[in-house]
Amino acid sequence: MTTPRSADPARAHSFNAAAAQYAANRPSYPPALFDTIEKTADRPLTGARVADVGAGTGISTSLLHARGADVLAVEPGAGMAAEFRRGNPDIPLVRGNGNALPLADTTLDFLTYAQSWHWTDPAHSVPEALRVLRPGGALALWWNISALDVEWIAESSERVRRAAGMDSRQADRERRADAADPSGRLDFTRHKLRWSRRVPLDTHLANLGSHSHFLVMDAAARDAFLTEERTYLQQVFPDGVVEETYDVLLLVARKR
Repeated sequence: MTTPRSADPARAHSFNAAAAQYAANRPSYPPALFDTIEKTADRPLTGARVADVGAGTGISTSLLHARGADVLAVEPGAGMAAEFRRGNPDIPLVRGNGNALPLADTTLDFLTYAQSWHWTDPAHSVPEALRVLRPGGALALWWNISALDVEWIAESSERVRRAAGMDSRQADRERRADAADPSGRLDFTRHKLRWSRRVPLDTHLANLGSHSHFLVMDAAARDAFLTEERTYLQQVFPDGVVEETYDVLLLVARKR
């Protein structure tokens, strides 16, 4: 089992100071993701009681709300929670995390984690999920993963890996998915959904800079990397518009 990211408090808290940057530049999720969640869980999101954990600035929570879910956001970080409330004043939010959910037993139809399960410790977050879900309720975890079969994305990801001194982001996400429940108490159904978005180069670079490995990096080193990355990508996208391609990795498990 990999060590949960929650064991690295500097990275875990780094988003709070960059919440506005995160909200403005991170990618969203395609409608097909929510269609697939409903099909796999065998129930609609409309009217369902949902808690979205690690809600951040509300990217996924707002989409669940738009699908008609009765959704509650759960977010541990003060900066992210403040940004959430600015952008989503009509959606309730409570402070908390997946290792100790501030929720009553057997009250949820869905428990969701968008880009956030890897910040939990499954030794705690798995039993917590089973505690708060109703029988037949579903736990849904998902991540946007860069599509490494696209040449420019593979090359950029390798530059990011070297700059941050880390393993391939793709391999890291895959390992996290495989380790989502080391106890084996959950039977996950796995899906991958491809989608893309076209954004200005500035947005793409700000998206890169909003990831935790850059947020904790020395500012001069981070700025130097992003300047070099701009030079590379201006050659690939001379019109200044970047097409980012993602595979959404989705794991869904129903409570027996």
